[in-house]
Amino acid sequence: MATEPSDYVKHLPIGEQIPFDADGIPGWEIFPFEGDLRVKKLEPPVLPEPARNGAPGGTPCQPCSWQDSDYIWTDEHWRLRTFPEASIPALVMLEPREHCDLADLPAERAAELGALFQRVERAILTLGGIARVHVARYGDGGDHLHWWFSARPEGMLQMRGSCLLIWEDVLPKVEAERWAATNRTIAAAMAADGGSAHV
Repeated sequence: MATEPSDYVKHLPIGEQIPFDADGIPGWEIFPFEGDLRVKKLEPPVLPEPARNGAPGGTPCQPCSWQDSDYIWTDEHWRLRTFPEASIPALVMLEPREHCDLADLPAERAAELGALFQRVERAILTLGGIARVHVARYGDGGDHLHWWFSARPEGMLQMRGSCLLIWEDVLPKVEAERWAATNRTIAAAMAADGGSAHV
């Protein structure tokens, strides 16, 4: 664990006002905000970083404590979960059963990812009206590997690209009945190729 900032971090403008680049993201047509904005000042680094959820020294791993019934689909090695609510047509997270991160994901599980990503995308596309399925992995909060799958509604070009999850945060939530039906459809499509649906 690092206790001193890296050379990169040492050269950051920490504590200074950072101007927006005239050609930067606020000028993109997909940026969801308008008006006067300013970049937050960078805070000093925190080293060593605090332990993530599920890491040694951190809080217990939440996904490791969940049952299959907490997921919409599972198989022998993988589980797919959703969220109590969302604002975009679909939002699910794929996790291995085994507690690991990407760097220590067993080779057998890593070899399954390509086909599994395709399955999740195809399952989401069965909803209809989906232009793209964005896939992301962050992991700053939890040590248990998880992949995000976010559905962009067809025709909503303003929601293209990296701002989709910001739109997800600001749009009205999908009605509970429609959200439940969405998750049943995704789970059934996944189970059609193996594993079990739980909704």
